[in-house]
Amino acid sequence: MKNSLEVGNRIRNVREELRMSRNVFSEKINISESYLAQLELGNKSLGMNTLISLCEYTGYSADYFLFGNDINDNLCKKIIRMVSILPEDSLDLVYEIIRSIKSHSK
Repeated sequence: MKNSLEVGNRIRNVREELRMSRNVFSEKINISESYLAQLELGNKSLGMNTLISLCEYTGYSADYFLFGNDINDNLCKKIIRMVSILPEDSLDLVYEIIRSIKSHSK
């Protein structure tokens, strides 16, 4: 049970980092909201298909979700994750902000 709770905490932390409700996040990874809630509470075990969906959608590794290890997780990956969930019309603004920061940091 302890391992399921730890996995659930990592899932919840990623969801909250992405600032997504359970409803929206569960839709993105193709599971029910109630199953996501049970995962986050440690009451259900993570299935293989759900793990794959989590990894594909969030960019986090299976090693992170299962064991808390993500040695490749750095600031750039976090930024990419955040940008990947933005609406299409926001991407131009993000690009302009990054371009502006880059030109001012020379």
